[in-house]
Amino acid sequence: MIRRNVAVATLAALAIIGVVGSGVDGAPAQASRTDVGASYATISGIGSTWSANAIQQWARNVLSNYQWKVNYSDAGSSAGRQAFALPNGGADFAVSEIPYALKNSDSVDPVPARHFAYMPIVAGGTSFMYNLVIGGKRVTNLRLGGATVSKIFSGAITRWNDPAIAADNPSLALPAIPIVPVVRSDGSGTSAQLTAWMRSQFPDVYAGLCQKAHKPGVGGSSLCGITSNFPALPGFKAQSGSNGVAGYVAQPQYVGSITYVEYSYALNSHFPVAKILNAAGYYTEPTAGNVAVALLKAQINQDQTSTDYLTQILGAVYTNPDPRTYPLSSYSYMLVPTALEYGFTLNKGKTLAAFANYFLCQGQQDADVLGYSALPINLAQAGLDQVLKIPGGDPAAVNIAKCNNPTFSSDGSNRLATTAPQPQACDKQGKTQCATGTGGAANVPTTGSRSGNSGPSGSSASGNPSDGSTNGSSGNGVAVSDVSSDTRPLTVAGRPMTIPTSTVTATPGLIAAAVAILLVLGAIFGPPIVSRLRPRDRPRTVSPKRPRRRAAGFAIPRIHLRSVRRERAPTPSSTEGS
Repeated sequence: MIRRNVAVATLAALAIIGVVGSGVDGAPAQASRTDVGASYATISGIGSTWSANAIQQWARNVLSNYQWKVNYSDAGSSAGRQAFALPNGGADFAVSEIPYALKNSDSVDPVPARHFAYMPIVAGGTSFMYNLVIGGKRVTNLRLGGATVSKIFSGAITRWNDPAIAADNPSLALPAIPIVPVVRSDGSGTSAQLTAWMRSQFPDVYAGLCQKAHKPGVGGSSLCGITSNFPALPGFKAQSGSNGVAGYVAQPQYVGSITYVEYSYALNSHFPVAKILNAAGYYTEPTAGNVAVALLKAQINQDQTSTDYLTQILGAVYTNPDPRTYPLSSYSYMLVPTALEYGFTLNKGKTLAAFANYFLCQGQQDADVLGYSALPINLAQAGLDQVLKIPGGDPAAVNIAKCNNPTFSSDGSNRLATTAPQPQACDKQGKTQCATGTGGAANVPTTGSRSGNSGPSGSSASGNPSDGSTNGSSGNGVAVSDVSSDTRPLTVAGRPMTIPTSTVTATPGLIAAAVAILLVLGAIFGPPIVSRLRPRDRPRTVSPKRPRRRAAGFAIPRIHLRSVRRERAPTPSSTEGS
């Protein structure tokens, strides 16, 4: 499998590719649509961690059902694009949230010489997973405005009881503890999506991030560019991959942390996500329906002669006036080869085309369960058109009429967007706040309610300990669970890892039970053990001059035991026979 360090190894090679231009000598071999691979060869891909949970599940499905072997390394979108552009880099496909040569980007990311096409694979929402505790209870109903989120990730808001956060959360008595933004340390399409949104919607706030990170303006603007490498400002923590940032926030000792990550990671971590304020004045989370509604406003590059064909323009998604919209909704791309070059063969093409046909149709049935949103019919149809460009694929297998995509309907509308529920009235911006949980903590019951600045015991909300507790009170307006009693293993999706969620405290009952068990075991096994360790009676014929060795504790020297066995008195039968 391609390793994460491919990203480092390819940096120098990309510069050479940009100069050489053609990448390989001569024209690539072109396969006609009748050239179908003879067998299903193993294929390997690299790229997005944002999309990894979906791709890896689909790969397991096709291996189990069809014996197609698809390897995927979630090294990050930047590493994926770089490896795909590298001759003989071993990447048969790559996955990214952003295209090559992104407009207003802060880095050089040239379109490679390799012949390829962008293919939409799955939609989803970039969520804000957090770890916040009040009075020993984990908060699960946090709400944040877009400007507030941008200020948190630009270092302008640094404490949880900031007035801007308090205004978003009228039912929470927020603790005066530091906010710890957790950002990606590797090149990430998720970072690029977040900074694209911040730059577009909150340019003044983004300008502050540019200034603190000492980044120059791009594209004739004073604003620095969209970046895949989020700057780790003082007080921030940087972790590699979606699994790294989600795993950090999910650890109980990191109360006060918040990160940006695909929604599925929060679901699998059993952790909540912040509801984000949309243009209609409602706080929403990135459910499959909310993402589907938001993407109805996505603008898609429909110019089939363009190298950016099927890439997305999300400006209208950010400002979609539908109350169900989740603003940070998008979809990711697979970069698929369209020529027999860079080590790509007809047999590999047969596997890749079949795999793509599967996930554009049947695989989309899993999207909601995995924390994503299924592609609408227009993108699925466009994706299947791209499948036909993969050399070695079987064109007879591509049929939109047999595509079992959950968004399809008889009238051509997006079924998910049509059936998505409207937000609750308490999700409207104002003085009320829903107490229901979100993300991986959606089913956690709501407890407590805020009454001014005092907790249930009347204690002041100020002067809180580091976990935000209020002198032992149960917390104010928190939709959450008791942290000490949550014993579920936290499995962060992507690369499974078990994270402890509680510390076991010995109680008198547990101690008494343990002592009782030890006494019973001692009564059962003690006598046989003691009898085996007790020295046997020595026969009278043993020489009295032989010194007896004293055993140290229960450790009986082997020489003593052997001497006892050798000097055992002969039995009568043996004496008579001699």
